[in-house]
Amino acid sequence: MRNWITAIAFSLLPLAALAQDTGLKRLETTDAGREWMAVGRLDIDGTGFCTGSLIAPTLVLTAAHCLFDKSTGQRIDPARIEFLAGWRLGHASAYRAARRTVVHPDYRYNGESSATRVRHDIALIELWQPIRNTSVIPFETGDRPARGEDVGVVSYAHDRAEAPSLQEVCSVIGRQAGILVMSCNVDFGASGAPIFSFEGERPRIVSVVAAKAEMHGQRVALGTSLEQSLELLQAELSEGRGMNATLDNTTKTLGAKFLKP
Repeated sequence: MRNWITAIAFSLLPLAALAQDTGLKRLETTDAGREWMAVGRLDIDGTGFCTGSLIAPTLVLTAAHCLFDKSTGQRIDPARIEFLAGWRLGHASAYRAARRTVVHPDYRYNGESSATRVRHDIALIELWQPIRNTSVIPFETGDRPARGEDVGVVSYAHDRAEAPSLQEVCSVIGRQAGILVMSCNVDFGASGAPIFSFEGERPRIVSVVAAKAEMHGQRVALGTSLEQSLELLQAELSEGRGMNATLDNTTKTLGAKFLKP
């Protein structure tokens, strides 16, 4: 995840009355993590990782900046990206290579840290093969939560790369220009992590972690709104847009070999 940025755009927002945030709960065992198997680690080019979540058998939701090489600013070949569903302690419930990636058309990786950049920091990854493991059930998505509403986050991070952690209660401090400001505890590696609403029978994804920031001396998480953006990304995929995995790298990732007939 990017370095801390100062959330100037939100400096005039009054703080909402916050619920008592819960601490992080490590989901190291199968029983503890059973409900969250559709959250996984995105391994990127063997040099870094983000967090992603399955929202359809072949679709992973994450942050757009995860798909760029931070040293060159160029898009990363999808063939160098792998989704490890439910990754914990050296094992995943499913391993899938990326076939294609789409980022929000208004996202600019090399742009300055700003509200506009955070608002569009969202992406979809299309997998080569669907995940139909009965223990990995895609999450539904929902509308952004109201200010003051309790939410939760499941994420990996630099100090918890081998198992995700759950913060079951954090709060929406403010909403502005399609961005959520939340009291959730996030760190490097949590980019793209799903923010959940617990209204209903099963948690629904209502935002994606795009950055961490400071507001009034308090560390906060900034999340993108899914409304319109997710629909736009799905339309981009259905129209064949986005970045496709290169054939050479894809065959290596899938472990495939071409044989003469």
